[in-house]
Amino acid sequence: MKRRKPVRASDGLANVRYEIRGKLARRALTLERQGYDIVSLNIGNPYAFGFRTPETMRLAMIENLRNSEGYVHQKGIFPAREAVVMQQQERGVRGVTAEEVFIGNGVSELIDLALRALLNAGDEVLVPSPDYPLWSAAVNLNGGRAVHYPCHAARSFIPDPDEIESLITKRTRAIVIVNPNNPTGAVYPRETLTAIARLAEKHRLVVLCDEIYDHILYDDAKFVPMATLVHDTLCCTMSGLSKVYRACGYRVGWASFSGDVEGAAEYLSGLELLSSLRLCSNVPGQWAVQTALGGYQSILELTRPGGRLYESRAAIIEGVARSKYLELSRPMGALYAFVQVRSEVLPDFDDQAFALDLLDRKHVLVAPGVSFNVAYRNAFRITNLPEPEVIATVFTRIEELLDAQGAEGPDLKIVSAAAQVRQH
Repeated sequence: MKRRKPVRASDGLANVRYEIRGKLARRALTLERQGYDIVSLNIGNPYAFGFRTPETMRLAMIENLRNSEGYVHQKGIFPAREAVVMQQQERGVRGVTAEEVFIGNGVSELIDLALRALLNAGDEVLVPSPDYPLWSAAVNLNGGRAVHYPCHAARSFIPDPDEIESLITKRTRAIVIVNPNNPTGAVYPRETLTAIARLAEKHRLVVLCDEIYDHILYDDAKFVPMATLVHDTLCCTMSGLSKVYRACGYRVGWASFSGDVEGAAEYLSGLELLSSLRLCSNVPGQWAVQTALGGYQSILELTRPGGRLYESRAAIIEGVARSKYLELSRPMGALYAFVQVRSEVLPDFDDQAFALDLLDRKHVLVAPGVSFNVAYRNAFRITNLPEPEVIATVFTRIEELLDAQGAEGPDLKIVSAAAQVRQH
């Protein structure tokens, strides 16, 4: 029998990774099918942990189902885009109209479209490290090169603008800002964002702002919209319903353009062309946008002391503080903690091997740090979506596993909670 030629994947996928839903997640599914209960902390999916979309949003969608059966404008329905404009204006962003707003099938689609309309082969995009890996993947898929600017744990994962500027070349087209940050939970101060805005204007970089967690803040953290600081170059603000409004399955995101819109007319025309090629984004979910942005912000109940997200985050901080092995830069926003293993205690720690061991032996699924394009191998990301009691159980299992791994290692020294959980 003649041997058939295999169907090979595109060479363009060679540098594309999304390990959050990769081999470990497939292994977890296999274990679940075998009857094991897996605590899945690898994805920020509120519905999986009992959170519901606000009822007013569900009703808005239901009441407009009759108006959702046909194609709509490629940029999205006007009420949704106008709601985004109103939010931007209330935040002090100047010059935005509905013409500068694009509705997409989640922020994920808009990331791909925005980069596809922008990049030529070999163009560079500055992306944070650790990053949300879709950004690096989308740059690579669209012929560009992701250049990672480091966000060091020693600086509470706040980037250094001077370090960023040192990476800019003649091929650099854009810079990505993820604030509040996924995976670290860092919330960037105004002075850092202002400095990045000035260097972007100086080098005529497009500023791509992923602000999907804009209302998810803890303690005294303050969110500063990047679009209020960028004036003399193009700024793209991306957000959506998935996280703040617990509506991941609606697949509704938006991109709002401000700053030097006039100088970006050709680019925006290209983005509209790409939007037209996919006809339009999911229509029913768009009807929830106006209600979401203009209504009661129930997320505030969840992020203040006593709220579910606040208390689960506190359980993570406490779990790290009690550990002989772990340390953490206190997350001030978003739905995650980027936990690190103390290298002086477990010098041979490997995040991927640990994550697999934790899954197989303790039935807990986490995302190893290497998934987020970092050079080191001593970190992992977890979400604070579960109940605090579940978080406490998870850290007990983690400590048991690390005890086993460190049994033959150096003498362990318990450091204080203040040393392990860095404040900022």
